[in-house]
Amino acid sequence: MLIRARIKEKILKDPTLRPVLFMVGSMALFSLEDFFIKLLSKTIPASQIMIILGILGSAFFISVAIAAKQPIFSRDLLDRHVIIRTLGDLFGALFFVSAIVLTPLSSASAILQGTPLAVTAGAAIFLAETVGIKRWFAVFTGFIGILLIIKPGVADFSPFSLLAVAAVICLSARDLATRAMKDNLPTLTISIYAFLALALAGILAIPFYEAFVLPDLGESSLFLIGISSGVAAYYLLVGATRHSEASLIAPFRYSRLIFAMLLSILILGERPDFFTWLGAFVIVASGYFIALRERAIKD
Repeated sequence: MLIRARIKEKILKDPTLRPVLFMVGSMALFSLEDFFIKLLSKTIPASQIMIILGILGSAFFISVAIAAKQPIFSRDLLDRHVIIRTLGDLFGALFFVSAIVLTPLSSASAILQGTPLAVTAGAAIFLAETVGIKRWFAVFTGFIGILLIIKPGVADFSPFSLLAVAAVICLSARDLATRAMKDNLPTLTISIYAFLALALAGILAIPFYEAFVLPDLGESSLFLIGISSGVAAYYLLVGATRHSEASLIAPFRYSRLIFAMLLSILILGERPDFFTWLGAFVIVASGYFIALRERAIKD
C-alpha cells in the first residue's frame, strides 16, 4: 500500500509522467484490440468484425455523450475537414483491419508506425508547414524501412502488405485534417463518427469476405474484450494529448509496436524475418528523430 501511494504521489507531482503513462497504456490497449481482431478473423469475416466493433463503439460513445449532454449531431460535422477526417478514419480502418487479417500482425503493425512520417510529409505539402532537410531525410529513411518490410520484387512479397501502406496514407490524411479542424466539435462527438466510420467500412468490405456467421459465446467474449480495449485506449489517448504537448508524448506512440511484436511472437507464433526487424527499427528510429527534432524546434 505504501509503495502504491508513493507511485501515485509521484504521478500527481510530475506533470510529464502522467501523459506518458497514458500514451503507453493507450498503445498497449490498441495493440490488444488488434490482437483480438486477429484472433476473431480466424472464424469471423473481417467485414462482420468491423461492423460489430463499430456499432458497439459508437453506441458506447453515444451513451456517454447523452449522459454528458454533449451534441451527437452538429452542423460542424459538414465542415470539409471533418468530412475528410471521417473518410480517413473509414478507409484507414478498412485497410488496416484487412491488413491485420490477411498479413502477419507484426508486419502490419510495423508498417503502421510510418503514419507520423507521412503526416510530417503531408504537413509540408498540404499545410505549408516548414520541414527542414533533416526531417525530410528522416521521412525518406523511414519510407525505406517500409520498403524493407514489404520487400517489393522479392519472391515472398505479398500484395496484401500494401493494405497497411494504404492505411498509413488514409490515417495520415485523417491526422492532417484533424490539425486543420476547428475546435468546435467535442471529442465525444468526433469519437461517435469515428466508430460509425468503422461500421461503414465493414459494410463496404462485405463483398470481399465470407458470409456472416453467428458468434458463439467465446467469440462474443472476444468482441467485448476487443471493443473495451479500443474504447479504453481511445480515452487514454485523449487524456494524454489533452494534458501534454504532442512533442513530449509522440515518441511513446512507438510502444505500440513493442506490444504488437510481443503478442504476435509469444501468442500467435509469428516469426518476423530479418528485413521486418530491420525495417521496423528504421521506421521507429526515423519517427523518433522527427519527434525529438520537432520538440527541439518548439523549445
